[in-house]
Amino acid sequence: MLSVLALVTPALQRYALAMLTMTTYGDAGGTPLIIAHGLFGSGRNWGVIAKRLSDTRRVFNVDMRNHAGSFHDPDHSYGALANDLAKVIDAVGGRADLIGHSMGGKASMVAALSGAGIRRLIVADIAPVAYGHTQMHLIDAMEAIDLAAIETRRDADAALATSVNDPGVRAFLLQSLDIKEKRWDLNLATLRDQMPLILGFPEVAGAFENPTLFLAGATSDYITRGARPKIKAHFPAARFAKIPDVGHWLHAEKPRDFEAAARVFLDQSDTR
Repeated sequence: MLSVLALVTPALQRYALAMLTMTTYGDAGGTPLIIAHGLFGSGRNWGVIAKRLSDTRRVFNVDMRNHAGSFHDPDHSYGALANDLAKVIDAVGGRADLIGHSMGGKASMVAALSGAGIRRLIVADIAPVAYGHTQMHLIDAMEAIDLAAIETRRDADAALATSVNDPGVRAFLLQSLDIKEKRWDLNLATLRDQMPLILGFPEVAGAFENPTLFLAGATSDYITRGARPKIKAHFPAARFAKIPDVGHWLHAEKPRDFEAAARVFLDQSDTR
């Protein structure tokens, strides 16, 4: 059952859904689209793309567990994340298209392989393999900030700059800092504890036969040719595409290009 938390505009509502929170864009019609963000992100990060894609369908930006407005839980396994997405799919009608980036892409793949009602799947810059790209240093940086001494976002940025050089990364992380309440909206303790699971990929049997697009940043090293055999084993209908001159944050660096690629793929008809 959906319960309205706040009404933002007639076409934009925020809901609590099966213990997750999400923001919806657009009116009913067409196949619903669900977007699952990556580690340290939120549905808000995808607002621009969601709004543009909502001209032909309803789009649901989900806050994954242990992030943003969703619940905190000690289990951050991909089985748990995939089950959360399956509940969202059931709640929006039992069938949906799905975009997942990075951590959200792995959760989306597990949901697809577990039999969730997914028509078309876009996996953004991630593969069903284990990685060594640990993000533990960013957890260290966030936990090192003395939040009691933070009064403004500028204060927080200055504190984070002592260990995070990239201003874009700092801005991204600070979207999850509640200055007024002096707390992170991220469950940093669980994300630290479960980092090996986040970097890995569970042993999942079977294959997802429906159309799947693996969309990569051309300068990223997250989807390698070495991963393609495992991708094709689990996703035999997989297609591959790259967005030029972008890295892992392809949707943020070139949102119009990402939107265009997603639209072309999702708008194709099929007989499934």
